[in-house]
Amino acid sequence: MKKQIITLAVTGLLLSSCGIYTKYEPVTSIPDQLYGGEVVSEDTASLGNMDWRELFTDPYLQSLIEVGLQTNTDYQSAQLRVEEAQATLMSAKLAFLPAFALAPQGTVSSFDTQKATQTYSLPVTASWELDVFGRMRNAKKQSQALYAQSEDYRQAVRTQLIAGIANTYYTLLMLDEQLAISRQTEEAWKETVASTRALMNAGMANESAVSQMEATYYQVQGSVLDLRKQINQAENSLALLLAETPRHYERASLAQQQFPTDFSVGIPVQMLSGRPDVRSAERSLEAAFYGTNKARSAFYPSITLSGSAGWTNSAGVMILNPGKFLASAVGSLTQPLFNHGQVVAQYRIARAQQEEAALGFQQTLLNAGSEVNDALTAYQTSQGKKLLLDKQVASLQTALRSTSLLMEHGNTTYLEVLTARQTLLSAQLSQTANHFTEIQSLINLFQALGGGQN
Repeated sequence: MKKQIITLAVTGLLLSSCGIYTKYEPVTSIPDQLYGGEVVSEDTASLGNMDWRELFTDPYLQSLIEVGLQTNTDYQSAQLRVEEAQATLMSAKLAFLPAFALAPQGTVSSFDTQKATQTYSLPVTASWELDVFGRMRNAKKQSQALYAQSEDYRQAVRTQLIAGIANTYYTLLMLDEQLAISRQTEEAWKETVASTRALMNAGMANESAVSQMEATYYQVQGSVLDLRKQINQAENSLALLLAETPRHYERASLAQQQFPTDFSVGIPVQMLSGRPDVRSAERSLEAAFYGTNKARSAFYPSITLSGSAGWTNSAGVMILNPGKFLASAVGSLTQPLFNHGQVVAQYRIARAQQEEAALGFQQTLLNAGSEVNDALTAYQTSQGKKLLLDKQVASLQTALRSTSLLMEHGNTTYLEVLTARQTLLSAQLSQTANHFTEIQSLINLFQALGGGQN
């Protein structure tokens, strides 16, 4: 017996060199200049580790995000996936323990019209597979990786939900401000039309000038209606994120928004660990690695110990009453023979899935670098345009006042006033849109770094 145990132990050690017990090594190398060399510095960015409440300080927005984290159906589904993976992992861990079952049996038999004989047995059966070749161990490691991946998926959905609610909220603030600008412009055009008509009655303007002013006034009125429709659509989108029926949402103004400025824009490569999609892709690679090991272990035999113990009144040809204690033990070894082709096919499938997961992880890294680069560039560009747009709006406001005064005194035409007012409106709308782009790029950068983990 000792010789057999030693043989099994030596066999297990030899088979460990075949890769059955190999451990997954995390990926440590990434592509050079992943985030783009022109926008990356060596300092440490804190945006990815920042709590979303520190970034989004608007109390209305904070309330909406809290509601979304409680009611959003996608996030609830992600949480259920975590529970499923946790149960699968528990099942894989329990596979190492013996399986017990109660299997009572009873028979009634009669031979040649003799008196019927009743026998019974009340055994408790047990079965225990020895994990000599690592099948169950690799299955447990695979389940652990999939459980961690489900956690990463939940975090990715959480980050996406927070960013989505914030983006929609700030879109509403931008549309509100553009609507206010358009209404002010509408009132100004109404006064301009009235002034031009008075000049025409005084013989200082013609009917063509009045018609041009009225046409532009109607165009601005149409823009106001379009903005109201866009606001309604944005509120409906926010309602979907919150799993609510459409309604009006209380909110602040775009000018009231405050954001922290004490974070650096340089993104070190260590921040990759904060992205849940990158972690999830590596978990897929890890799970595929242990899946390959498990498929490889199928080439080797499985060893199972089984037995039963209980009471019976049947012992061979003798009928004992009352019942006696009965016990049995069996050891079995199963080696695949005729299904060898199927085992090979399963191994090849597992190897292909592992290579596919490696390619998917590499592509996820590249996508992460591209998203961070895009968000950084958009944030820096919008910051650079902010001062220019402020100066442009101020200059156009001065130009409008000057042309309006000159037209009243007959030194310029209505076309110059028309052009000046239209140009000012366009610049004001662009100024508001750029402010929103700056906020949106900050949100996208927050999401690209895997923010909102707390």
